[in-house]
Amino acid sequence: MDRSKQKQMNQNENETDAAINGYFDGRVKIPGWKAGGGSGATGNPSTTVPSSSVMESWREERTRSLEDNEMSLPSIAAAYTTILRGLGEDPQRQGLLKTPWRAATAMQFFTKGYQEKIIDVLNDAIFDEDHDEMVIVKDIDMFSMCEHHLVPIFGRVHIGYLPNKRVLGLSKLARIVEIYSRRLQVQERLTKQIAVAITEALQPAGVGVVVEATHMCMVMRGVQKMNSKTVTSTMLGVFREDPKTRDEFLTLIRS
Repeated sequence: MDRSKQKQMNQNENETDAAINGYFDGRVKIPGWKAGGGSGATGNPSTTVPSSSVMESWREERTRSLEDNEMSLPSIAAAYTTILRGLGEDPQRQGLLKTPWRAATAMQFFTKGYQEKIIDVLNDAIFDEDHDEMVIVKDIDMFSMCEHHLVPIFGRVHIGYLPNKRVLGLSKLARIVEIYSRRLQVQERLTKQIAVAITEALQPAGVGVVVEATHMCMVMRGVQKMNSKTVTSTMLGVFREDPKTRDEFLTLIRS
C-alpha cells in the first residue's frame, strides 16, 4: 500500500474514533452555528462540538446491564475485602462482616449512569413548540464520583437553552444530569457531556451549562480546603457567540 493511501486510512481512523461512555474525541462544526471560540480559514468564528462520529453516540451509551451487576457483585465485594485487610482491618469482625457487600452495592448505585441511555429518557419527551425564548432549570442537585480518587463530588447544575421549535420536558434535564453524574467523572467532562447531549437531542439555537461543585478529594485529603468550590461552564451556539444571551443566562441562574 502506498504512503498516500496509508495516510488517508490513518486520517479516517482518527476522525471516526468512537465515544465510550461519553468520552469525546475530535470536534466538528454545527451547521449554521457561530461562536467566538475560534476562527476558520475564512476568519469567521464558528462553534465546535464533538465530531460527527460521536454526534449520535449518546444513543448507544449503555455499557452495563442489571445482569452485569449481579455477575460482578461478588468480585467487587471480594475486592473490598482485600482493601479492608490492606488497611489493617479484620473483615471477619462483626461490624465489617457485610461491609464488602454493602460497599459493592453502593458503588454500583453511585455509578448507575453506566446502565442508562439518554435516548431512553428523551424519546417521548421532545415536543414541537413554537417557543424561542430562553428555558432555564437551575439548582439541579448533582452527586458524582471523582475518577481520580473514588470519592464524592456534589453540587448543583444550572442548564439553559434557546429552543429552535422544539422543547424538552423539564424533568428530563435533571435526568440527563443524573445519567452523566452517576459515573466516574471529572467536572469539566461532566459539564460538556450535559451540554452536548441537549444539543444533539434538540438542535437548539444555543445551550449553556454551569456546574458548581465541592470535591471531597480537596476537602478530605490533599489541600483540605473546606470551603472550596469548583465552577465549570460550557456554552454552545448563541450562548457562546452572543454576550447578551450569555449574560442573561448567567444573571438568571444567580438570581
